[in-house]
Amino acid sequence: MKLSVEICGVKFGNPVIAASGTCGFGREYNELYDISTVGGVSTKGLTLEPRSGNPVPRIAEGKSVILNAVGLQNPGVEEFIKNDLAWLRSKTRVVANVAGRTLEDYEGICARLDGLVDMIELNISCPNVRAGGMALGIKPENVEEVTRLCKGALAKTPLVVKLSPNVESIAVNAQAAEKGGADCISLINTLTGMVIDIERRRPVLANNTGGVSGAGIMPVALRMVYEAAHAVSIPVIGMGGITCGKDVVAFMMAGARAVQVGTANFTDAYAIPRIVRETEEWLSAHGISDVNEIVNTLRLN
Repeated sequence: MKLSVEICGVKFGNPVIAASGTCGFGREYNELYDISTVGGVSTKGLTLEPRSGNPVPRIAEGKSVILNAVGLQNPGVEEFIKNDLAWLRSKTRVVANVAGRTLEDYEGICARLDGLVDMIELNISCPNVRAGGMALGIKPENVEEVTRLCKGALAKTPLVVKLSPNVESIAVNAQAAEKGGADCISLINTLTGMVIDIERRRPVLANNTGGVSGAGIMPVALRMVYEAAHAVSIPVIGMGGITCGKDVVAFMMAGARAVQVGTANFTDAYAIPRIVRETEEWLSAHGISDVNEIVNTLRLN
């Protein structure tokens, strides 16, 4: 059974990547299972300087979803390079998720990581920061601008642009990323939502709103992945509500070359190795020997 996939010249042992912000830098999960069984790890969002994140509470539950407003808490790119990068690279593929407050921040962090990681994932779609983040990912002209700037800072590392679902047209924004020079796109990042404590008559999250993720958003994510994959010629990494192997198959049928699993890690610490196993079992049961054979095989009614 062939589970390996290749994206922009980077070979992943299987198509299931840990989504940014849900696996840290891999060390905690490696205490539970061998992190090398994961196709890759998209790191916690990295900024040029350390960030303490938003005030608490930063996590809230909804129905079939969770909301988070962590606010890109991270130790900064230099601490990541010093303390975590070599270890993580020895285990699996490293997709460095990067963010910033300004265009110059994005450009600087991309230049710093060039050649050090397997891929760079440009986080221009985080709904939980006051500046930068999703502001750069809403309008297609801004998507193209930040993509072009960051691509110009890279000589060795493929650039993935992570798209926001909170837009008028996901296809148009996907095309803007491609026009700006993206080697790949990933989607969807979280939707924006709110949970209210009706006894207090206040939002549960200190940030008032947060990013919605989890099984409940999967139909929205699948639709957007399908639309984006058929709007561009570059590879697509799909995510949004994946909880089992059949979900992986659905995203790949919709056009994704690989997937990312996030919120499922919070409800099942062994989610990713289980999902990889379930994907392999589905393929075997259907007589498919190569996972790449199912990519973009969806037939519309």
